[in-house]
Amino acid sequence: MRPSGPFPWRRLSPWHRLGLRARLTLLYGGLFFTAGSLLLWSTYLLSARALSEQFAAGATKVVKGKSALLPGAASQPPVDVVFHQVQVDVRQRGESVLEEMLGFSVVIMVLLGAVAILLGHLVAGRALRPLDHLTQTARRLSESNLHERIALQGPPDEVKRLADTFDAMLDRLHRVFDGQRRFIANASHELRTPLAINRTVLEVSLEEPTASPDLKTLARALLGTNARYERLIEGLLLLAQSEQELDTRKTINLAQVTRAVLEQLTPERRKRPITIHHDLPPALATGDPLLLERCVFNLIENALKYNVRDGQVWIRLHQQDGWAVIEVANTGSAIAPYDVDDLFQPFRRAHGDRVRSARGTGLGLSIVRAITDAHDGTVTARARPEGGLTVTVRLPAPPS
Repeated sequence: MRPSGPFPWRRLSPWHRLGLRARLTLLYGGLFFTAGSLLLWSTYLLSARALSEQFAAGATKVVKGKSALLPGAASQPPVDVVFHQVQVDVRQRGESVLEEMLGFSVVIMVLLGAVAILLGHLVAGRALRPLDHLTQTARRLSESNLHERIALQGPPDEVKRLADTFDAMLDRLHRVFDGQRRFIANASHELRTPLAINRTVLEVSLEEPTASPDLKTLARALLGTNARYERLIEGLLLLAQSEQELDTRKTINLAQVTRAVLEQLTPERRKRPITIHHDLPPALATGDPLLLERCVFNLIENALKYNVRDGQVWIRLHQQDGWAVIEVANTGSAIAPYDVDDLFQPFRRAHGDRVRSARGTGLGLSIVRAITDAHDGTVTARARPEGGLTVTVRLPAPPS
């Protein structure tokens, strides 16, 4: 039974597991052996027919002619007997000639086939050299060097058209990434500045001695709304930034990063009695220090924010098989297993909660996933049977 999906059996075929150069070489060799075999057997059959018809007929004429001219022909064996003897001798000699010809032809065909396979391998390699150049360029390209082009020189054949199409696609991608960078830079300024002005105005109004209690109450409410929008904009900009190519890669000790984050979140922990358990041995990872700190910050902040009174948080670091692993678990409300994957989507919360937006923007785990993906890592989550969530992030460790 073939597996489902579009043409999945091709991936299982040994023929399609070979590279394109190997397949072309085998195809060239197969075509040569097929053509050589047809030529050999055609030559063999034609030679056998010629020997059986022409040589036998010629020998019969010679025998009859010589029998008539020889003196004392009456004492000679009958012509039919002589003809049969000559025919048998001709047939044996013909079979011997055919066997010798067939043996030499097979040896020559095998030798020429080996030469044809070697030449096919060289020709296929030369024909695929532009594709190798295209592949190497595609592997080397990233967001930071999209200005490079293949610029293939040669006749306007299929490979040249493919390279030109790839260059045109790179031009479009380059323009898109440049536009995205400019948008993030402009949005970072244009969106934060009005909110900063609003916050300053509200804080000044709260400090105004002549302000009425109703005005101060309204100012506090607007200040809280302003702070929420500041967090939302900061999260969106950070999400867009974390989905781009990394410009900085350094070796970082996640234990130091986690301790620094815990010091930043100490005031928030004091708002509610939450106990934090941590096991922080050295765990080295490679990446952008600021983004990794934000990743750890969001993990722990979510564990504290979506918790219960007198709840607990467990933080554990360890190194495993070339990965730096950070695991954060917390107590909290029960989460259905089918809702866990949705928590990594922007603006999604447990149970689809969009009402209690004061608790967060719904971007915490989305940013964690974006940062992890940018570092070629993985992030997984599972619901705890007792309530709460366990999130595990794996980041590439530096080479030993």
